[in-house]
Amino acid sequence: MHASLQPANAAAVRHALVTGGGRGIGAAVALSLVGRGLRVTVLGRRLDVVQALVAEAPQQLHAVVADVSDAGQVAAALTAAQARFGRVEVLVNNAGQAESAPFLKTDAALWRRMLDVNLTGTMICTQAVLPGMLVSGWGRIVNVASTAGQVGYAYVSAYCAAKHGVVGLTRALALELATKGITVNAVCPGYTDTDLVRASVQRVVAKTGRSADEARAEFVRSNPQGRLVQPVEVADAVAWLCGEGAGAVTGQAVSVSGGEVM
Repeated sequence: MHASLQPANAAAVRHALVTGGGRGIGAAVALSLVGRGLRVTVLGRRLDVVQALVAEAPQQLHAVVADVSDAGQVAAALTAAQARFGRVEVLVNNAGQAESAPFLKTDAALWRRMLDVNLTGTMICTQAVLPGMLVSGWGRIVNVASTAGQVGYAYVSAYCAAKHGVVGLTRALALELATKGITVNAVCPGYTDTDLVRASVQRVVAKTGRSADEARAEFVRSNPQGRLVQPVEVADAVAWLCGEGAGAVTGQAVSVSGGEVM
């Protein structure tokens, strides 16, 4: 997985755009791609967060700010990104959000939030960069979905619906682009050691009175390895799918979940 992502005859360094790139899985992906020779623009909603990551490799990283569910903001961010590093040929749709509620308490606003960020945001960012990839005749699109896009989980019906939509979009677009030199895949992490999961643990503690260790045990129970996935493990899978050697891999939903989903 650590082979170079650069083609042998490349005259220029590939440029990757990673959404939700300031922390957690997105930050791990951005640093992994930099380590493999790419220039990476990290997109987030908070400038201070993405700038803090950029400070780790300012010559190889660039920060832009946008809400991925707003096409105008995404277009402006892409213009700034391409002014810095050139055409985007690798897109990692990582921006996402998870909220829980029983289905009968899932109102329209919660439903829209889950679809707007997790699914519509993926569509908007992909539509923004795809014309450039078609001009290049080469591209890699990796959607960070979730095991919630492969199986169901109680109390997160809106999130599951959105992530199943991401997997469906991945498969459909992979077929549409199969002869264009562009691959489209999804990576589906299980519960991963990120701020999102840590916040979920704290919500369980607050609602149930359990200890943090007891709450965390609930999250790792479904993982046969009995642990949280590490962000770098997800990043390695993403980076491989972004490389030259994965050119025959498209339309796949790769589970990174310790064996939870097979």
